[in-house]
Amino acid sequence: MTPDPAGSLLSLPPPRLSQQALSALAQAHWGLTGVLHPLTSERDQNHRLDTATGSFTLKLANPAEPAPLTEFQTEALLHLAREAPGLPIPRVIPAGDGRAVLPTPDGALRLLSWLPGTPLAHLPRTPDLAAAIGTALGHLDAALSSFHHPAADHHLLWDIRNASDLAPLLPALPDDLQPHIAAFLDHFACHTAPALAALPRQVIHGDFNPHNLLADPADPARLTGILDFGDMTLSHRICDLAVAASYLIDPADPPALLVPLTTAYHRTNALTEPELRLLPDLITARLATTLTISAWRAARYPDNAPYILRNAPTSRAGLDALTDPAALTGALLHACERLPA
Repeated sequence: MTPDPAGSLLSLPPPRLSQQALSALAQAHWGLTGVLHPLTSERDQNHRLDTATGSFTLKLANPAEPAPLTEFQTEALLHLAREAPGLPIPRVIPAGDGRAVLPTPDGALRLLSWLPGTPLAHLPRTPDLAAAIGTALGHLDAALSSFHHPAADHHLLWDIRNASDLAPLLPALPDDLQPHIAAFLDHFACHTAPALAALPRQVIHGDFNPHNLLADPADPARLTGILDFGDMTLSHRICDLAVAASYLIDPADPPALLVPLTTAYHRTNALTEPELRLLPDLITARLATTLTISAWRAARYPDNAPYILRNAPTSRAGLDALTDPAALTGALLHACERLPA
């Protein structure tokens, strides 16, 4: 059988266990009863569980996800809770027998704390918000730099360092986009990837997008939640910033939000000059990744297409706006050089 070009985790649909079965598991293992509310997800089955004692997130992993990978994600959350207790991340709720992950025939089951707030996708993008994102991501990556796990170095198509692997999925793109992204992937393979290989590596979040970040609507620059650690992998630190940046491009003025994002990160977790010089290429690589994988998955799962394609318009606008990477590089270097050492 020919391997699926996107890998099994991106190729298989999310599990579909009944709410009755999920409720029974929550009661049996955590002693919780309440109302389950479905949440959207790319490859897992997630619910908010509202109980008399509070709300929680019940996560059933895709059965294609290897057990060590689920353990890796869970251990990372436990590490962050110890090393960076001020970060608004979900807390792992152990089951009655102390286990953090429960294997089931339908996938690994976990219970996490529920985080309040409004997704940033529904809030205005401002320089203050961009700075808040950069600060939070800088702290997160600094804390993750000391985290190690045997399952960390796994292949994930969403990981920017694997952009060259998108080539088999390009036919899913609109005809006007295919040549543009194909040409960039050639540039990436010849120039970006070799430079990226020399940059610092560590475990990264991998998906700092506006649907995975929550803020207080009364104070939109105050982040209240960092969600979805399912794309964590051992990659290059600068790729985490590139992911966040790819969703913060003002088409009328790309540096307007990217400069406060990058300088806030740099203040918290100092970047090197080679990282900054490669950032515009990596932002473009993430935009290409989002557009390509989303188009491919939407064609494969049309019933879930609205969720899968939720970031595509922003990514297309960002890609069209990044016409002068050299100017963006100069603006980022200038802004970070002016910061006090």
